Amino acid sequence: MSSFISASPIVQSPPRSAVRLTDVRKTYRSGRTRVTALDHISVTLTPGSFTAIMGPSGCGKSTLLHCAAGLDQPTRGSVWLGETEITALKPKARSVFRRDNVGFVFQAYNLMAALTVEQNVTLPLLLARRRTDRTRLEYVLAAVGLADKRDRRPAELSGGQQQRVAIARALITKPHAVFADEPTGALDSRSARQVLDLLRRATTELGQTVVMVTHDPVAAAHADRVLFLADGRLVGHMDSPTVAAVTNHMTHLGEW
Repeated sequence: MSSFISASPIVQSPPRSAVRLTDVRKTYRSGRTRVTALDHISVTLTPGSFTAIMGPSGCGKSTLLHCAAGLDQPTRGSVWLGETEITALKPKARSVFRRDNVGFVFQAYNLMAALTVEQNVTLPLLLARRRTDRTRLEYVLAAVGLADKRDRRPAELSGGQQQRVAIARALITKPHAVFADEPTGALDSRSARQVLDLLRRATTELGQTVVMVTHDPVAAAHADRVLFLADGRLVGHMDSPTVAAVTNHMTHLGEW
């Protein structure tokens, strides 16, 4: 897979934080019972950082990701993406902001089968009625190693290649942050490594902020920092993680 092009587009100085959650709490009702999914979460992620979120099943990882990305609204607290408090936006405005400023990568690739690679990548621009910057498009396609497959459709690609299309689609709008929910969960080990290397390089070479939920210590070891959740609370973090250190920490949290 080709490396990122060195002559990246000039960007303005980033805001002090790319993602900021302050005293975020999320509760649900289940019958007569109130369930707390997130309990007083406060965290600040700097621009150009790669953060992994880990914890036992049901600890609130995906809920945290969805609240941070504007897919779900916290019960209380504030969420900022760049200089915008998305929790203060009305639903329609939040949806528009999310479309224009947030990138998503999920375990399911969510590609349109009838569209080509290039059309799938530029779909967010089409939906936003924005013109495609051809220089940016060429840049992103080369970055993910799919410049020679732009006219192929998803069925003609491997799972790893489809996930790289999804990453290119997430990067095309120059988002404040890319949120990835188990992005390697459906991939073999070789394809997973390629996708993780791509996300890693997106931060180091593009200055892209990436937030990834994962259950895999190997995936988490690609990040700059790992945040650990348990019972909806942040219970620790690890900088410069290694597979062994993450595995050991997760064992103490009762994951295995």
